[in-house]
Amino acid sequence: MHKIIEPLSSAAFRAFGDIISVADAARHYPINRGHSERYHDLATLELTANNGRAAVSIFRSTPLPLPLTITQLERHPLSSQAFVPLGSEPYLLVVAPAGELDETAIRVFLARPDQGVNYHTGTWHHFSLALNTVSDFLVIDRVGEDPNCDEQALHTPFTLSSAEIFP
Repeated sequence: MHKIIEPLSSAAFRAFGDIISVADAARHYPINRGHSERYHDLATLELTANNGRAAVSIFRSTPLPLPLTITQLERHPLSSQAFVPLGSEPYLLVVAPAGELDETAIRVFLARPDQGVNYHTGTWHHFSLALNTVSDFLVIDRVGEDPNCDEQALHTPFTLSSAEIFP
């Protein structure tokens, strides 16, 4: 199965989640007597199902060796999950729509270091895919007593080469 790596954009990613960035299209306005610009309400966080609560964490992600073979995806059936890169490196997103995993609907995006994402509840995704160097991500997700991570192996794994990732 061959996948095309797409640049991350709000329109292309809309079915999977929100883009968290300071794009001019985002609602923004000055605050703090004009010394700050607030980019307002950039993601719809869904974190409180079944008595869950919001958690703020940092994930330190080590790049996987290239070529990169994608063998499984995961989803969080009770909540959204937001990732905001804290470094200056791009990263990859591998996603599929919520519901039963449809491998034909898997898409791959290359995110710039100034673009965070918020996966909608139930969106299938690969774990954090740092590129080039160990990278930190601020993560906002749900903690609670109920399990909130399903993993599924792909029937048809696929490989992404460094030439495809960095054309």
